[in-house]
Amino acid sequence: ELWSSLANILLEIPYPKVEIESAWKKVLLNQFHDILPGTSIPEVFRDANQLWQQVITTGEAILDQALQAIATQINLPNPPHPQAKPFLVFNSLNWERSQVISLAVESVNCSVYDLNNCLCPSQLSHDNQLLFIAENIPAVGYKLFWLVANQQATEKNLTNCQFILDNGLLKVTINSETGDIDSIFDIINQKEILQAAGNQLQGFKDQGQYWDAWNIDPNYQQYPLSKTVLKSIECLECGPLRWQIRVIRSLADSEFCQDYILEKDSPILQIKTIVNWQQEHTLVKTAFPLTLNSDFTTYEIACGAIERSHEPESPKWEVYGHKWADLTDTEANYGVSLLNNNKYGYDATNRQLRLTLLRSPRWPDPEADLGKQEFTYAIYPHQGNWKTAKTVHHAWQLNLPVTVVFITNSYRSNQLPPVAQWLKLSADNLILMSFKQSETSARSWVMRVYECQGENAVIDWQNQLQLTIKESIDGLERAIDPVEQLSPWQIATWLLKN
Repeated sequence: ELWSSLANILLEIPYPKVEIESAWKKVLLNQFHDILPGTSIPEVFRDANQLWQQVITTGEAILDQALQAIATQINLPNPPHPQAKPFLVFNSLNWERSQVISLAVESVNCSVYDLNNCLCPSQLSHDNQLLFIAENIPAVGYKLFWLVANQQATEKNLTNCQFILDNGLLKVTINSETGDIDSIFDIINQKEILQAAGNQLQGFKDQGQYWDAWNIDPNYQQYPLSKTVLKSIECLECGPLRWQIRVIRSLADSEFCQDYILEKDSPILQIKTIVNWQQEHTLVKTAFPLTLNSDFTTYEIACGAIERSHEPESPKWEVYGHKWADLTDTEANYGVSLLNNNKYGYDATNRQLRLTLLRSPRWPDPEADLGKQEFTYAIYPHQGNWKTAKTVHHAWQLNLPVTVVFITNSYRSNQLPPVAQWLKLSADNLILMSFKQSETSARSWVMRVYECQGENAVIDWQNQLQLTIKESIDGLERAIDPVEQLSPWQIATWLLKN
């Protein structure tokens, strides 16, 4: 919706209203409560997956059409080399960001140059991808780079890493016998955040509930399974842009392949995971025992966050969270956020965060979640609380990476600049939720935001689209009283016109 809207405003590319509406209806049809938690019979999931695949295919085609339309209209500056290939890095979020990007290249003898024809630092990955840092990609915008065939090969850094990741911000030590994390040391703040092994994969027997797929056994912790067995550990990359260690462990009949990843200038340890899940009546969690102490944990919920206490008598021994949970020690003024990109069950104590990774009920679907699973979670140690540390922003970036589009069309009218920021919200605590065509007017646009930190926010936005706010509207796009300041956690929507 966002990039189709921009393509229409900037270039008068037809807005795919019918296709988007059809895709939304298929998504919403499958927001049925037994589909979402995985408590339907097999036939339901087969039907739902077919519809979701149609939505993915449609969405990817719409997105590609919009991004390609924008890319073909870029006014290209002089390249650093006659054979240089231009490409754009698109950022859908409403704040500037930088990211290590992996490019599939035909030859390892390649380099990346920026708009000023300056060489970007690069690294060859373990699978011969070209890594470089795309710096300062504008909010709701893009930036041009060049891929150039090099006279000199980009080398891999194969120095023995001793199973240590160190990017100058974090120093992470992996245990060579278990694959757990022995240490996560915050170099800037000189603080160790683990009091025991981190990323412990803890398995438990989860059986005996009448509603097998609906309920976790409340006494599951009394039935721990044997520890995981390390099958291999390998240092894949040692900087200067990315440090990566691969650990493969088995839990009974299932295999976990996990890549510990640190990137240059990033205070976040990513754990990219691929699982061949073959268990029955098993619950598996990842545990991070911390050197902090807090009476509560904060969890992200839809367009907000909620604090939950750690009272022992509380029935909330498994709680939901969206993209992150955070445990902050207020006395130490220091915290740890546990980010993820599609896992929603957490539990916490005063000194520990755990994330539920997988379950394996056998009723009503006897093959629930069996097979290949892919997901990423990440540990973010930080000074201050989750608000000052911008945990919300880091979680969004984990879930919505930048997009790379190579410019291949030879026809162009040079309408658009090589770097652009089309829309920006000045308040850090406002998150752009949607930007779409109005349901009632093809020449009007809808912008929806939410306040993400439980604080007031003044509406101060800039755009290069010649759009102005016509009126405040509700979710059904009906006019309401003007909204000029958002209260904590408020969702606000405006109708825009040019």
